[in-house]
Amino acid sequence: DAASAAAIGNLLLDERLVACVNILPGMLSLFEWNGTRGEASETGALFKTDIALLPRALARLEEEHPYDTPAIVSWHADAASPATAAWLGGLTR
Repeated sequence: DAASAAAIGNLLLDERLVACVNILPGMLSLFEWNGTRGEASETGALFKTDIALLPRALARLEEEHPYDTPAIVSWHADAASPATAAWLGGLTR
């Protein structure tokens, strides 16, 4: 839910594992889980970080996520503006 996403987002921001969290409430999820088709209202979140911090950010997110088996995936950006790359890279300094 949005409150959990905000709490985890603030934690990862405080720990300097991410630079930004975009919370997307009211998302409809259609899924297959343990052989059963399901549908749920969920909150998505995009966590922006530097590639050097990605493994730690993913592990921390999995620790804090309220689901027993959360669906956590990452996408590597092929390119970013110099300002964005500097902003995200600033997390590692």
